[in-house]
Amino acid sequence: MRILISNDDGYLAPGINALAEALASVADIVVVAPDSNRSGASNSLSLDRPLSVQQASNGFYFVNGTPTDCVHVALTGMLDYRPDLIVSGINNGPNMGDDTLYSGTVAAATEGYLFGIPAIAFSQAEYGWTHIDAAARLARDIVLRRFDALSAPWLLNVNIPNLPYERLGAITATRLGRRHQAEPVIRALDPRGREIFWIGPPGATRDAGEGTDFHAVAQGQVSITPLQVDLTHKTQLAQLARDLA
Repeated sequence: MRILISNDDGYLAPGINALAEALASVADIVVVAPDSNRSGASNSLSLDRPLSVQQASNGFYFVNGTPTDCVHVALTGMLDYRPDLIVSGINNGPNMGDDTLYSGTVAAATEGYLFGIPAIAFSQAEYGWTHIDAAARLARDIVLRRFDALSAPWLLNVNIPNLPYERLGAITATRLGRRHQAEPVIRALDPRGREIFWIGPPGATRDAGEGTDFHAVAQGQVSITPLQVDLTHKTQLAQLARDLA
């Protein structure tokens, strides 16, 4: 099995290093990741400038672009083969509910999915990299499941509690929960006295009931959610068609 690994925390992040080490024992891997932290980049492509690819001393490749750039460049010009799987992460912090829309971690996996390659995004449920080795071991377990019964390509979003491996709960199929709207921006002044704004923290959970990714992680379980890209609101499409008839 040949796996392309990327992330949004950058090629130096503990998460991608732990993930690469865990998967190297079961697959041929190549790592193509951003040169720095690109959290919140979502599915953006860099169209206003050229991209460069460099190789670090550990063999990882790094790109001066977004997570989507990394996977796109790898699949359309850099690699001379088609990977069997795209794996993204392990992210420093959760990507659950509405956060998946902003996540560069999920975006890197989504880019592979759009190219028809199965993909998995891995995130830890809390910040700080605690028990990252356990999360990497769990990620390897999930990769080895292969999910051959799912219609390919598939796109899976996995959130792993920051717990020792032996204390991780069941791997649970979930749906995305929902958050309330984000907190207000934080106003400040730069050194020249000009007003600046910091994006505020995410809102509290609104839908975190049983069956959601939020609920599973709160119970110490590993949440795994199948995602899709079709944004069509099919109910409104039917109504719109009737209105336009």
